Amino acid sequence: MARKNPFANLMDDHPEVERPALDYTIKGASKSIISSIDEIAARADKLLEGQTVVEIEPELIHASFVKDRMDEDPQDYQDLLNAIRDEGQQSPVLLRPYPKVPGRYMVVFGHRRVKIARELGRKVRAVVREMDDRAHVLAQGQENSARANLSFIEKAMFADALVRLNYDRDNATAMSALSVDRATLSKMLAVASLPAPLLEAIGPARGIGRDRWYDLKQKIEKPALRDKALDFIGTDEFRGINASDDRFNRLVAHVKAAGKPVRAAPQKSNWSSADRRLIADVRSDGKTFTLAMKAKDAVGFGDYLSANLAALYDAYCEQEKRNNQGD
Repeated sequence: MARKNPFANLMDDHPEVERPALDYTIKGASKSIISSIDEIAARADKLLEGQTVVEIEPELIHASFVKDRMDEDPQDYQDLLNAIRDEGQQSPVLLRPYPKVPGRYMVVFGHRRVKIARELGRKVRAVVREMDDRAHVLAQGQENSARANLSFIEKAMFADALVRLNYDRDNATAMSALSVDRATLSKMLAVASLPAPLLEAIGPARGIGRDRWYDLKQKIEKPALRDKALDFIGTDEFRGINASDDRFNRLVAHVKAAGKPVRAAPQKSNWSSADRRLIADVRSDGKTFTLAMKAKDAVGFGDYLSANLAALYDAYCEQEKRNNQGD
């Protein structure tokens, strides 16, 4: 079954101009890696084609050793549960024999279908294939790339987990599994390096693309702003935001506000001559100094000041020089 290109709305905030750059080859491999997202989807499907579908008790199935989802969208999960309850499990999951534990299995992809089968008390329709850990993450990643509802940050965290497994020095396995080039993988890993408490607090943020996540990463590189962001996610205000996208947007707004320089409150004073013929309002904010005069002699004295500014400034400089010599 053909699938919609899952990166069309995922990898950029301006999907109409985004083009996947996928032309690279795994070093040491005899064939080039996938050349398009559609081919990745086809490859994920081919893992199931022509294979015998069996029914397995969900209690015998363990989760993958690499997590690819954050929290579950309750509505999406309920919709899938309703569909499987009413129409049955149409698409089998992919399992592998659980390493070193005969009679048990590990999910390669299809975690939600397994969870729903367990909840409904039904057996899981599955294809079982022998594979090692590297083949497992490649298959899991290809299925992820063909899955339109997995967010950018979930893919970024999956990429980070693959790189940490250290299958190869050039990260070819991670690039192949997610069908991304080296530059895109670099940005994914940069975003995934954000503090774990912050990522967990925000959640999957399915409407937030690569550029906005990377912008947040750059904004909180300063330790002071990072600390303010971490403090903010612990507040009742932040915890009271239900939608993951809204939590992201509110955090960004908070960080932006915290990054703006705080101007000192202006200092104000008043002066008046003994005969009250001249009144002056004085204001200073550390960068500017304002002297506003009013009353009978305001204009005349203002003209006098303007005509004698040079002499007054020279007198000021001379006094500062004497004061400094005294120190």
